[in-house]
Amino acid sequence: PLVSRASEEKVRDLVQTLTQYQYLSRLYVVPFGEIQREIVLTAPAPFRIVLYRRMMIRITEELARRENCWALVTGDSLGQVASQTPQNICAIEDAAELPILRPLIGMDKREIIDEARRLGTYETSIEPDQDCCKLFVPPHPSTKTRLDDVLRIERMLDIASLVKRGVEQAESTELSFPHSAT
Repeated sequence: PLVSRASEEKVRDLVQTLTQYQYLSRLYVVPFGEIQREIVLTAPAPFRIVLYRRMMIRITEELARRENCWALVTGDSLGQVASQTPQNICAIEDAAELPILRPLIGMDKREIIDEARRLGTYETSIEPDQDCCKLFVPPHPSTKTRLDDVLRIERMLDIASLVKRGVEQAESTELSFPHSAT
């Protein structure tokens, strides 16, 4: 994996904390580094973040279908980072067939921090880590990605094969409240 085990543990800790609000969670960890490399070799730098997110959506959607889920939920907040501009959100969402719910979309950074503190995830979330979103990030990502540009680039990728690889390599862990992992 291209990210450290500490990054995976951080995610596990966050999911475990959130599990107290629903009592049972299933965490999927997908090794995404090789997929990112393929995108880097194919796509111009400004479009990579949107392409990464579109691939994440596709892989997540396949895993969600296997779990009989009817929607995806993201932590997107409008304008917080380059991938979360209105144009980029639209370009990313086009890759999904399931609805995408975004409970934080209208919150600003302060409101999100306050909510994280209320839920008990803030201290863990600010721990330094090396997540896949920070790898291969171009210095100047596009904030106004046009869907036709993304689709043109994706024609050079074997999308079905990349999604299949991500799904097949996904590791699943079930978490419950009180703490237990299987």
